[in-house]
Amino acid sequence: MEKIVKINDRALHTYDFYKEKQADRRMKIGFKFNVNSENYHDVTTLLYKNDFVVEIPEDKVVFSAVIGNYTTSITNLYKENNVGKFSLELIEKK
Repeated sequence: MEKIVKINDRALHTYDFYKEKQADRRMKIGFKFNVNSENYHDVTTLLYKNDFVVEIPEDKVVFSAVIGNYTTSITNLYKENNVGKFSLELIEKK
């Protein structure tokens, strides 16, 4: 499923989106998104903060979150025209 997810006001066009409640009632979302060499630095700088306000406009959902899991298909996105697939799982803060 494709969905726009905002992280600290940065809109990401995601795919393979899922949303679930954990046993402790916190929300967990996961999705994939593409990152190209032009926006790699901005995206990774954002993710390194690991302190997010997450908004899913379509679902009218807003919550504070941290990273539960994060992977990327490529690490050298400084090379022009490279595109990496990022996989991100965010968990609602307690």
